[in-house]
Amino acid sequence: MIKMVMALRNGTLPKTLHVDRPSTHVDWESGAVSLLTEAEPWPETGESRRAAVSSFGVSGTNAHVILEQAPSLPDPEHPAGPPSSVLPWIVSAPDPQQLRTVADRLRAHVERRPELTTAATAATLASHRTFLDQRAVVVGAGRSALLSGLASVAAGEPHAAVVTGTPNGPGKAVFVFPGQGAQWSRMGLELADAFPVFDKALRECADALAPFVEWDLRAELAGGLGRVDVVQPASWAVMVSLARLWESFGVVPAAVVGHSQGEIAA
Repeated sequence: MIKMVMALRNGTLPKTLHVDRPSTHVDWESGAVSLLTEAEPWPETGESRRAAVSSFGVSGTNAHVILEQAPSLPDPEHPAGPPSSVLPWIVSAPDPQQLRTVADRLRAHVERRPELTTAATAATLASHRTFLDQRAVVVGAGRSALLSGLASVAAGEPHAAVVTGTPNGPGKAVFVFPGQGAQWSRMGLELADAFPVFDKALRECADALAPFVEWDLRAELAGGLGRVDVVQPASWAVMVSLARLWESFGVVPAAVVGHSQGEIAA
């Protein structure tokens, strides 16, 4: 079934495996049925592709399934952002030695497959792998940085971009919002460019501020945040937008707490 689903998806008729010559008990000349000795493109007829899969069990349990081509869907926006953004690669294993082995295998696999993007690898590791007790997270903004971190995990060596540990239990998330003094020039603008959720929240905050201020939020974030009457509401807007971004990733806080301007965001 997996083979035929992939054949339907890719528009390819796969060759019949392990057949040196067709059976002599079938009259292959009398009909339109034949064995495929080589893969062929699946002809386009204007109709959905369909295929039948039969299973004849030795005990007499037989099954016949008809598969149909799924409708085409647009490629979803990748949740991990552009290739230049900082990404986490997550690896886990039952014990420390196997964690090193897993990290080394992943490093070798990625090095052999230059077509794999850092974002796709991060998404697969975060969404489609079981998280075991021994864990390591490699954080980096590019392929070489992430591979360097993996190499350190594989060698059992510390690395500035690697965090290792074991889970303490299910736990709950708490968002802590800082006060004035945590700001910097252009903060949040790269996130707004990379993540529509953050951009939408930032625009909503700008709309909420508009009746009370004479400046543009994005322009002030880009300009350096020199005035105190700008810094405080701008910090509030970025913190609220960050919270919305984390929530879009499924990290929903059980509690929020803030200091100074962070109290307003909370």
